[in-house]
Order: sequence, then C-alpha cells, then structure tokens
Amino acid sequence: MRYISTRGKAPALSFSDVLLTGLAEDGGLYLPETWPSFSLSEWQDMRGLPYPELAARIMTPFVGGDIAPATLRDLCEKAYAGFDHPAIVPLTQVEDGLFVQELFHGPTLAFKDMAMQLLGQLFEHVLTERNSHVTIVGATSGDTGSAAIEACRGRERLSVVILHPKDRTSEVQRRQMTTVLEPNVTNLAVEGTFDDCQDLVKALFADMPFRKEMHLSAVNSINWARIAAQIPYYAYAALNFGAPEREVSFAVPTGNFGNILAAWAARKMGLPVRHLCVGSNRNDILTRFLNANDMTMKSVMPSLSPSMDIQVSSNFERLLFELLGRDAEACARIMTGFRTTGHMDVPAEAWEAARTLFSGLALDDAETEAEIKSLHDRSGYLADPHSAIGIAAGRRFRQAGVPMVAMATAHPAKFPDAMVAATGIRPALPAHLADLYSREERYRTVSATAGAVKDAVRAAVLSNA
Repeated sequence: MRYISTRGKAPALSFSDVLLTGLAEDGGLYLPETWPSFSLSEWQDMRGLPYPELAARIMTPFVGGDIAPATLRDLCEKAYAGFDHPAIVPLTQVEDGLFVQELFHGPTLAFKDMAMQLLGQLFEHVLTERNSHVTIVGATSGDTGSAAIEACRGRERLSVVILHPKDRTSEVQRRQMTTVLEPNVTNLAVEGTFDDCQDLVKALFADMPFRKEMHLSAVNSINWARIAAQIPYYAYAALNFGAPEREVSFAVPTGNFGNILAAWAARKMGLPVRHLCVGSNRNDILTRFLNANDMTMKSVMPSLSPSMDIQVSSNFERLLFELLGRDAEACARIMTGFRTTGHMDVPAEAWEAARTLFSGLALDDAETEAEIKSLHDRSGYLADPHSAIGIAAGRRFRQAGVPMVAMATAHPAKFPDAMVAATGIRPALPAHLADLYSREERYRTVSATAGAVKDAVRAAVLSNA
C-alpha cells in the first residue's frame, strides 16, 4: 500500500513513512493510492469478532507489508486493553431507529482515544524497528491533546508538544493535558483560537529545515493513521446491525471532519452506508457548505462544545480531493485560494456529489442545551454537548428501516457545567480521574506566532534529550 498527497507534489510513501511524516511536504494530506475493499464474505466473516481483532482486520490492508498481521493484532490488543467497557464501543438505543455508539470508554473519556491509543503503539513499534526518535507536535481543540499525551507519555522515543487555545477548552479538558508531568510531555497554551493552533502546527511542518532538525511528526487527524484507526468502530456498528446485507446511517458531531471522514472511508471499503450526517455547533462552516455550498471562514465563536469550535476543517481536503476526481492540481488551487481569501470555491458538481451522501445540522448553545435536557427527559440518556448535537442530527435525518447510529464522542463528565445547566446533574469523573482538580498543572503560555512555538518546541526537545 502506497500513499499519495492531495496536492500531488510530494513523494508517495509507505504506511510507516506516512505515520512518521504526518503532513505531506507539499502541504497536502496523504490518502491511499488505491482504496482497499472487502468482499461480501470477508465482511460476513468479521461479524462477532472482538473489537481489537476487528480493528486489526480493518487496518491490515492500510498497513500493507509494513507490519506483520500477528504483530498488528498484538498492538491492537494492547491499545484497547485499558478501556473500561468490555465491548470497547458499546451501542445503546435511545429512540426508535436511533442508536448511540459510545466512543468515550478510553483513558481520557473521548473518542480520540480510539485512534490515539493505537497510534501510540504503532509509533513505538516503528521507531523501535528503525532505532529512531520523533517529536510529535499537535494542535487540540480539547480532546486530541489529552488523548495524544496519554498515548505517548513516558515513551523514550517520543517527545510530545501539544498546543491548545488558552481559556477555550473546558477545565477538565485542560487539566487532562496539563497535569501530565512526564518529561517527554510539553503543553503550550496559545493566545488564540484552535484554528491559530492548527495553522501554527502546519507552519512548523512547512519549515523544512526545522521539520528535519526536530524530526517532527503529527498526531492530529492530518496523520492518515488517525483516520485509518477510526474506521473500525463504524464497521463494528454496521456489522452489529446486519451489514453487509443491511444498510446503516451515521450521525457524527464534527469540526475538523476527521471522524466522519472515517465513516466515509468505511463506505469506500464496501460497508453499505446509506447516509452521513454532520452535526455542527454555532461554528457551522461544514453545515453551511452542505446546505448552500458556502465554505466561508468566519470568526471562531466559543461554544458549549469546544472541540468543534473550528472554521478550518483540515480533513475536508481529503474529501475534496476525491470529489474532484483526484485532481491534485485543482485541489491545491482551491485550498490555496481558501487560505488566501477565506472562501473555498467548490465546483457545483463536487458540491452536488457531496450532498448525495452528506447532510448537515447546526445547533447553537441554547438549542444544544435544550437537546441535552430533552434527550435525558425522554430516554434517561445523558449526552455531552458534542454528542447531543450528533444525536439531534441523527434524529433529523433518520430514514425508516435504516438504523441511524449517532456517535457519542465524549463522556458528559468532561463538561460538568453544561450538564448541570441543562439537567441539574453533575456527572462524576471515573475513579482514575477523581483527583484531577487537585493535581499539579504544568504548561507554558505562548503567543500565536511561529517563532514563539518553534522556540518552545526546540526547548522541549533539548530538555528531553
């Protein structure tokens, strides 16, 4: 399996090289050169498999010959061994035809653990084989950072530097990052938005001398391995509802488009996915695009669902590349224009193609709070603000006879103030995080400039050398 850039100017790479490279040298994102698919009988054979074995089966064609199948199974077993539910990704019915898949049973209580715990294992395996060290630099709107830190803390071959927007995450999200004191972990509170953090990470990767000096790698969903590791839970849900003989639809709260892109990838691999529903908050650029072909940046507004406070959805570039018939030159031109003008000029035929599969729904904070309360009153289910938006989208777009599965992407205890306001209930943190509010924090505040972040990254790597 080889991987190509959405912008067509970077060399094709193997899975292991893509894992360690993250962002392509031409600024694009890597995708498989050809999409693997499973036959009807192969999908049928995966029914009933334990989640780690299913994950290994789904990942195998993406890994190619880089990692032996038995080794990949072992890495998947290790990745999900610490999850607190025996099903790893349990399914719960909340309404007629509407189900929730809980993706928050990992160590940091968010769906990012599903991919990040496996990435930690993959990094360690590949770097040990190559006797190498990398510096992981990532941006987070709330959950990616803690999941990356948890997966990589204490690993000798990894230095981890995570940028988060200062005062724009929940306190639980911040403390899950800043209370990890291992010497290979550095947290930077950036005086700006998540989009600023994401742009800074991309700027560091675009500086080739710095990138090579620091041996930079990425754990954001710009790293293809993150997307590949999220495909299995869509397969798990679909197979439980009768796939490949029966269709299923998914509703996903998303800001950076990575989570729902994994559902799209599952469909490319042969899963019978009828419909994909995007849930947005007041930062509704994805819903505006789907409803009116309006991919125009606006100011990022803080919300009850901070992990979706995003106006530049990085992973949309991968879908755009496919909608354009894999025309890398056109993709590069459109993405460059988007960053220059703040408006993405998506051709009408590409937009129409997207709308045959995707729909979008946006809720503001008041509507999100009302959804949390209404859902709890009707079904007794307690959903965090992100998950509640996804469930609302699933309700809006469900179709008779087709199970609609909404992704529950975070534990409600990560957003206690929102839960109290909506329901009067303050969910308790699990036992392993019960003392989170009393733990020592360690982080550094930096300006939203590439120079400040480069200095901080270099200092972090030198101190961990």
